Amino acid sequence: MTGDARGRRRTAPVEEPITIDLPGGRIDATLRRSPRARRLRLTVDARRGLIVTVPGGDRPDQRVLAALGPFVREREAWIRRHLAAVERARDEAAARGPLTDGVTIPYRGEPHRVRVVPAAARARRSSVARVGGDAGDELVVSLVARDADRLGDVLDAWLRAGARRAIERAMARHATALGVVPAGISIRDQRTRWGSASRSGRLSFSWRLVLAPPEALETVVVHELAHLRVFGHGPGFWELVATRVPDHRRWRRWLRDHSAELHAVLSSG
Repeated sequence: MTGDARGRRRTAPVEEPITIDLPGGRIDATLRRSPRARRLRLTVDARRGLIVTVPGGDRPDQRVLAALGPFVREREAWIRRHLAAVERARDEAAARGPLTDGVTIPYRGEPHRVRVVPAAARARRSSVARVGGDAGDELVVSLVARDADRLGDVLDAWLRAGARRAIERAMARHATALGVVPAGISIRDQRTRWGSASRSGRLSFSWRLVLAPPEALETVVVHELAHLRVFGHGPGFWELVATRVPDHRRWRRWLRDHSAELHAVLSSG
């Protein structure tokens, strides 16, 4: 048992706060040293800001650290654009105030107004129904009395269940054609990735994909299924993805551009 614990520590990422000097000014970030990383990677998290991932654990590769400065400077415009998007999403969430009746949230890529009504007298649990109409699409939330202050939790549970159904349907459409059989899936609220695949064949997805257009969700599903055949991002991998989603670049770009917006949904719920 002690040996297993040591093994887990060796594979766990190590994080520390850093400040990066860039031509446009300093940026606070988190340096994440990961034994599983194979290259330098930048992500902008809706809650934590810029995360710089480098290969290595307790003993980072000095050559990698030396390359970090030029790597980040070359991508300064991208970093600032995405940090600005995060700030806009935060400001919009603050302007909306607490999640309540009448707020609008995205679902399957379209805006939906949340309408809260009392649940039927005999209802044992709260429920959500998607309703379309001339005045716009709605998510009608029927709340039982004990959930009066738990609107965010009720919507969160419903959206997660909807994400699982949509992801499982997409997997059913593509897994056989790709010649893969996933070992299982999990639905989480991943902050830096829309999906991931383990070498054991388990796939993990963000529930927030159900907020995006169906094509974006399908692109992520195909991406992770393809990793069960090709565990890297070389030309062969992207050729495989394109056999199922020819316009995958468009939808990957859409997710990058709207990441902050999707991660702000229910943030105040």
